[in-house]
Amino acid sequence: MFPITVIGNPHDCDTKISVHSLDTDKNGLWYIPKETPIAFVYNRRNYAVMLATPADMTDFALGFSLSEKIVKNPEDIKALEVRHTDKGIELHFKITAKRLEAFDIRARRRNLIGTAGCGICGLENADALFSSLSPVRSTPINIEKQALERAMQHIKKLQPINVRTKSVHGAAWVNMDGHIRMAREDVGRHNALDKLIGAMAIDGLEKSGFLLISSRCSFEIVDKAARAKIPAILSLSGPTHLALQKAHQAHITIYARDKIGGVKRVNTNV
Repeated sequence: MFPITVIGNPHDCDTKISVHSLDTDKNGLWYIPKETPIAFVYNRRNYAVMLATPADMTDFALGFSLSEKIVKNPEDIKALEVRHTDKGIELHFKITAKRLEAFDIRARRRNLIGTAGCGICGLENADALFSSLSPVRSTPINIEKQALERAMQHIKKLQPINVRTKSVHGAAWVNMDGHIRMAREDVGRHNALDKLIGAMAIDGLEKSGFLLISSRCSFEIVDKAARAKIPAILSLSGPTHLALQKAHQAHITIYARDKIGGVKRVNTNV
């Protein structure tokens, strides 16, 4: 594992505000999540600024770097410095010479600004949206209905920020029997997945299982899952058309919760 240096005081993930009920005419308090600018800097080269929940920064740093193909594994990072400032958080990486050369060849040394709802800010052009994904495995996998239902029942317990705010996404890694191994949260669904991917890489978790996301299954979710060799996704909302096309290319199985709380397998051959 690469050495990590933390500078400054960590940011709060949420805050309390006063609200006035139009139904009861009473004042109260409401927890709302914070969106903090997170800057990714590789060997003094600015790469991206993402708005994210300021939690699990090491996981986010590694997961985002893997998803963006800046590094291929944790060993490509020689050091990470996490700087907490009044304006946000700066993640300063020192990566290996080989990965830095690849970084520079891609000519992506510019600031990329991504909102909490944008998961494709790292793309250089629209053509990348339609490039084919490599298959995760030779054939799609099947997951038992009981395992899918068990995971859906327990995800809320592993989202402490969402318990307070009711407004952040979750991404969880689940065993084939439906037991959740770990979960991460963020205001951005793709950020939550990046954090999970980073945490899995740090812990060395095997990819024998499936991904559970609390949001819709969109293009960037499938794209990141494919890069991380994740074979199946269970979404608590519906998938998009492009997501299904990408899942079909990558042989990723898609499941989704239906309107009555059950679960269904979605045909990706669209």
